[in-house]
Amino acid sequence: MLILLTGCAGFVGWKTAELLAEQGHKVIGIDNINDYYDVDLKRWRLNQLTPLENFRFYKIDLEDRTGIEALFEEHVFDAVINLAAWAGVRYSMVNPHIYVKTNALGNLNLLDAIRKKGVKKFVLASTSSLYAGQEMPFLESLPVNEPISPYAASKKAAEAMAYTYHHLYGIDVSVVRYFTVYGPAGRPDMAPLRFVRWIDEGTPITLFGDGSQSRDFAYVDDIARGTIAALKEVDFEIINLGGGKNPISISRMIKAFEGLLQKKAVIDEKPFVKADMLYTWAEISKANDLLGWEPVVSFEEGTKNLVDWYLAEKEWVSKIQL
Repeated sequence: MLILLTGCAGFVGWKTAELLAEQGHKVIGIDNINDYYDVDLKRWRLNQLTPLENFRFYKIDLEDRTGIEALFEEHVFDAVINLAAWAGVRYSMVNPHIYVKTNALGNLNLLDAIRKKGVKKFVLASTSSLYAGQEMPFLESLPVNEPISPYAASKKAAEAMAYTYHHLYGIDVSVVRYFTVYGPAGRPDMAPLRFVRWIDEGTPITLFGDGSQSRDFAYVDDIARGTIAALKEVDFEIINLGGGKNPISISRMIKAFEGLLQKKAVIDEKPFVKADMLYTWAEISKANDLLGWEPVVSFEEGTKNLVDWYLAEKEWVSKIQL
């Protein structure tokens, strides 16, 4: 297939583009290379993709409606995977407007181009942040009408508009709700890469809370495989993609990195952030039943892969802004 993949320089986008190209699909990747986090990491990911024969990159912002429409005039897409978004709960409290413009309005620009050109399949990346306050493990059928951060609210808006376009125009939609994704070349605003570098350097770890809060960690390759599996025709479905096992505490993650690096962490404990979630835990049986997907990379294997990548790329990774 010819697939439009937005956010291709992002963490999940990079790995998804790589796997799609390896499977023989042609991938048109777009990204605006924004500076929400250090662009050197985004450039590194892009440099891994550009040699691939089936991959072509355009620097386009989802907010650029004219640019999006021109892209759809140039190419006839079989499917669109929208992974482009402003991510991060805490920064959404600082600059909520950019989250709505990209995550909601940018998503609408895509949907309208899809409608005009008759593209049949749309995959939207959403977030486990929508489940705040719900009972665990989180089921896709739970009502998620009380988002506790602008980031979560913007993703709820994107989901709602995707359903509207499905209902009105018959677009087949898979909404994949990601849980906490980690692995090599992960985002420097997230704990895994930060903690690895801080432990290695002897820099105090900034820990919001006491470390007992936990996350449903999912390895990036597993998430990319699930995203590709979601290209399946499903009508309209919301599907969790996560580890699916008992949540892993932040303290346990720190201990894992300490063991792999053979160094002790220095902890700088800060108050818990109100917009953060205490716990996440995905119910993933729907992904298995509907897509035949389940995660295969263990937390132990995944953390080792991350540390090995960091040590191999340390010369430049030690310089990126955290």
